[in-house]
Amino acid sequence: MIQKKLIEKSQEAFVMAIEIYNKPTIKYRVEGFSFFICNAWELMLKAYLISRYGEDSIYYKDNPNRTITLENCLQKIFTNAKTPLRRNLLKIIELRNTSTHFITEEYEMVYIPLFQACILNFVEKMQEFHRVDMTEIVPQNFLTLAVSMKALDESIIRAKYPEEIANKLIDTNNKLEPMIAENNQSFAIKVEHLHFITKDKSKATSFVHIDKEAESGVKIIKELKDPNNTHKFTMKNAIKEINRRLQSEGINFEINQYIFNLFNKVYGIKENEKYCYVHRQYAQPSYTYSMQTIDLIVGEIQKDSENIVEYLKKTKK
Repeated sequence: MIQKKLIEKSQEAFVMAIEIYNKPTIKYRVEGFSFFICNAWELMLKAYLISRYGEDSIYYKDNPNRTITLENCLQKIFTNAKTPLRRNLLKIIELRNTSTHFITEEYEMVYIPLFQACILNFVEKMQEFHRVDMTEIVPQNFLTLAVSMKALDESIIRAKYPEEIANKLIDTNNKLEPMIAENNQSFAIKVEHLHFITKDKSKATSFVHIDKEAESGVKIIKELKDPNNTHKFTMKNAIKEINRRLQSEGINFEINQYIFNLFNKVYGIKENEKYCYVHRQYAQPSYTYSMQTIDLIVGEIQKDSENIVEYLKKTKK
């Protein structure tokens, strides 16, 4: 059956994309990842089109011997051109189509947020469209791509590469940065390194000395954190994300607003800045939640999904 074959090959291409990217000895990993992840998406979406509209749907009407492109598949399935998932894939397709002309290691620094989002989008859609759990093939912890610790430095790029390649890389980065800011996690997952000051050495993962005049130490600065970045989930979106995570992990449990509020009261989520941000600009305060809230609730449900609601009710009393 062609649909089954397409899904099998899609899974294999997906695994190849991750393995190529995470293998430290491969320098061609950015370009290799873009080739295989696009192939994985194309095969998976064509299998979906066949299941919905029949085998003829993946061929051009005026040329029945030729199958449609990945771009055509996106247009047919994700009809809204502004959908972050579709925009994400179009940018990666663009990289695939041009990377043979502009092969530089620094593309990794530019595209890693898009790559990581693309991985998670694929896992979600494979589950939604074909009821295939990719975490049974690739363990959950291996779905995180290896991240470069370097930042893109324009002066180094211009010194290292010819003008045409340097301009292309810098221009691509400048165009993607505002797109990452204005889209959600289906378009890009930002990679940030956060440092916290603690007097308890047992809680530290690395050590620095503090000196306001130091070049190699650190300086203490006052930082304004944007809750739109740190606490981006409304209750509705948080519930949706929790249920998505539970479904992807095969847990037969669905959280609703009542259960979410039970967690809120039992764990004091609204009183903890790590979990909840209170917006007080209006007479009636509103609340948004962080990813830590979602991790907390999913983790507690995983421990005992059958009895968690009863436990919350008793604890609340």
